[in-house]
Amino acid sequence: MTEQLLHLTERPLWEAARTAGTYEMSTRGRTLREEGFIHCSLPHQLPAVARAVYGAESEGLVVLVIDPGRLAAPVRYEALEPGGEEFPHIYGPLPASAVVDVRPWAEPLARREGEAG
Repeated sequence: MTEQLLHLTERPLWEAARTAGTYEMSTRGRTLREEGFIHCSLPHQLPAVARAVYGAESEGLVVLVIDPGRLAAPVRYEALEPGGEEFPHIYGPLPASAVVDVRPWAEPLARREGEAG
């Protein structure tokens, strides 16, 4: 089985997309049309991505769990810089039907406290 992809977003954006049938935000404040793809993460990447994009904010954020087998658009794994860690990108709209779970985002408290200092 292919590993599930994750995408962190604001609950109202997901609710609107669910009603419309497709999700077309790339990342915080940027659309698929502006960016060219939808940023995603693998499970081990999500905490760092969440901190980079949303900081300590977690109120109203949800994690979309995506089944790549339900996508019509291609998924490419790309690094931000040569030799860097690769992240999955969806090169097209995300059908609501490809989202198999929606979870509230709350990074484990112990991890956040351990990084303070």
